[in-house]
Amino acid sequence: MIRRLRWLMGRNQRSWSSKTLTNSSNHHSFSTAVSPLSGTLHEVAIYIHRFHNLDLFQQGWYQIKISMRLEDNELDSIGTPARVVQYEAATHIQGFEGAYGVWRIDDVENSFSTQPFMIKYAKQDVYLSIMVSFVLSLHTNEGPPTSAVILKFELLFSPTLENGSELLASLNACPAAVHEFRIPPKALLGLHSYCPVHFDTSHAVLVDTSIHITMLKASSMPTIKDTGQVGSVDSKQVMVIKELLAARDILLHDLQKIGKAIDQSIDLNNFVYNLDDAKFGFIVRSNFGGEEEVPQNSDRSQNDVKKTNGTTVLQNDALLYSLSWDELVNSMHLLGDQILHLWNTFLMFHRANKLKILEFLHDAWADDRRAEWSIWMVYSKVEKPLNYVNSRVDGSSSGSLHGKTLSLWKFSDDPIQSATMRAELHRQSIAQMRINNRSLQDMHIFGDPLRIPIIIVEHVLDAPLHAQNGNSFISSLDPKDMLTISCAAKFESEKIAMGSSLKRNGRVLKIVVFVHGFQGHHLDLRLVRNQWLLIDPKIEFLMSEANEEKTDGDFREMGLRLAEEVVAFTKKKMDKASRTGNLRNIKLSFVGHSIGNIIIRAALAESIMEPYMRYLHTYVSLSGPHLGYMYSSNSLFNSGLWLLKKLKGTQCIHQLTFSDDPDLTNTFLYKLCKQKTLENFKNVVLVSSPQDGYVPYHSARIEMCSASLLDYTKRGKIFWEMLNACLSQMQTPSTEHRVFMRCDVNFDISSQGRNLNTLIGRAAHVEFLESDIFARFIMRSFPELFR
Repeated sequence: MIRRLRWLMGRNQRSWSSKTLTNSSNHHSFSTAVSPLSGTLHEVAIYIHRFHNLDLFQQGWYQIKISMRLEDNELDSIGTPARVVQYEAATHIQGFEGAYGVWRIDDVENSFSTQPFMIKYAKQDVYLSIMVSFVLSLHTNEGPPTSAVILKFELLFSPTLENGSELLASLNACPAAVHEFRIPPKALLGLHSYCPVHFDTSHAVLVDTSIHITMLKASSMPTIKDTGQVGSVDSKQVMVIKELLAARDILLHDLQKIGKAIDQSIDLNNFVYNLDDAKFGFIVRSNFGGEEEVPQNSDRSQNDVKKTNGTTVLQNDALLYSLSWDELVNSMHLLGDQILHLWNTFLMFHRANKLKILEFLHDAWADDRRAEWSIWMVYSKVEKPLNYVNSRVDGSSSGSLHGKTLSLWKFSDDPIQSATMRAELHRQSIAQMRINNRSLQDMHIFGDPLRIPIIIVEHVLDAPLHAQNGNSFISSLDPKDMLTISCAAKFESEKIAMGSSLKRNGRVLKIVVFVHGFQGHHLDLRLVRNQWLLIDPKIEFLMSEANEEKTDGDFREMGLRLAEEVVAFTKKKMDKASRTGNLRNIKLSFVGHSIGNIIIRAALAESIMEPYMRYLHTYVSLSGPHLGYMYSSNSLFNSGLWLLKKLKGTQCIHQLTFSDDPDLTNTFLYKLCKQKTLENFKNVVLVSSPQDGYVPYHSARIEMCSASLLDYTKRGKIFWEMLNACLSQMQTPSTEHRVFMRCDVNFDISSQGRNLNTLIGRAAHVEFLESDIFARFIMRSFPELFR
């Protein structure tokens, strides 16, 4: 009968009626038919809202397949797709014009598959608007379930084929990508969570889904004594009762919270408490958030029952053990009926308010992830400021400055070694953590937490321009103050960037320019771009191609080509925005990798960029050699640079190593540092890695190098002048605010073994292009900088 029901559902693709959703008795009988006598019954409802193509390279047919399994059993799937609700007819769903066939349930695999749909272009949306519910029947012979459930999403792909049977066969052959989530045992009692499915870096899509879980019912076999009579309630059965009670309270609390958050009332007037069993009635009675009423004839004190986060917590289980078997079964039925009523109420409420609920859950998810991902992020504090930031460094002050700085600097402190050791100690502390919460866990991250990069964030506090005391403005900021600083910076940037020529009402044009490095490709930074698009889908992005296959020449020429490309792109987008409505503001941001950062600064020094300098918003530097290779300690890499200069005469390498002019004050990089290329950015984020041997650590971070102290009378003075010139651009008048951060990324490259790439430091340098987790962490932790 069940198989026949599924076949009819798939054939007709019809929604279950409201009567079916609200008819508790019909649904309860269906659930009983698929569950054993001794077990708990959970329902996992998965709402699939939208399939958004970020960066799929191949056109063709795509399909999403969903299944579940126990964490300790990778072979057998659990969960039965019990019902499917198509919120909107497929013919009226945006992006479904090219859909083929219907959604499908596989009885053998216990899986659900959406309709195949055609993907033709980037940033394409397909709105699926479908809810599928899985029923999980978990045995409780050993007490409540202790194993987590793995929720598996598979992306199926098939090239464009005309024959329908060939399409289905091709889709079922092998998944193109897989993304799994772990549902902890705690979450099986009740959960409402946004769940973004990203698959992998080769299949960059976003599937907007939300997960809704409840424990519907439970039953337990009685204990048979030696006399053949039914025994008393044991601890396992008491635990089941308590979990049913917790599930009921979680669902009731979440219903009230979601309704209040989206400003939509939920009718709970029909939520009737059946108190026929006076002995158990006090447990199931609740006054919607107040303290529970204790029956007058009860010996229990008020302290025996407490409310914690809307959930009743029993402090004394003695009364539960005194229940007879009939009272126990009756109590389970009472709680089951109440949960079922609340669950059906929620399903109807979700269907009527799906977008508002999804938006609320998304915002809650974003807040929770910032807290969760802080496991891999360390907020750095610099205890002592270094007195090397002055308005000028000249001969008269060099002696005193040199001696004073030497007294503050410990030569035994190797910044690279210190950063590496700090990250490794933090990684060891993560290995000892036991994550035990009720949130969905993304297996891309929690599958192997030790493989995730460690990010040390140093937030540099803003300082007045030309500080009188000459002290460095390098200091620390407590993480709890970062949001305040970021919000202030956002407010100020919008106020300053709004020119008098721009109209006050209208669109904000946000442009982000991505610039590759030496001998790079214009798509090198596509993973970072995709993460930025997830933060703000409305950005216009330019993947710079002006210098592709032209990075061997002069930085001035490369900068001019980039400037011309950016100006042409910006004018085009401004014209388009003006035709479609008022243009209120422009935010122009840049992301560079390696020498792409020098090309960006060279472009900003061009005169044609002058009209756009006041619109500069966020600058993200990924391992950029801002101070060149004057004090590079990587002998192997230095040898490679020498060969490039001698054998190929690569001009940009001469400029990076200060060999383009005998007079260091006439070199390109010295002059570039003197130009105000960073001054107008509202947010500056310098991302570095101590494992990167391609770019000197101090150069990527724009900070002092210990070798320059010993070489001060020669090249060191030039280095300090460059350093001071760059850092002074990050200083602003006291009436303004700027966010200036250094983010140190320590990748786990142990799986790559000991090879040439790891020896010369190339592995970490390239990891910025092949991994997007570090970008996800930084952007999600500071979303104000990227909107």
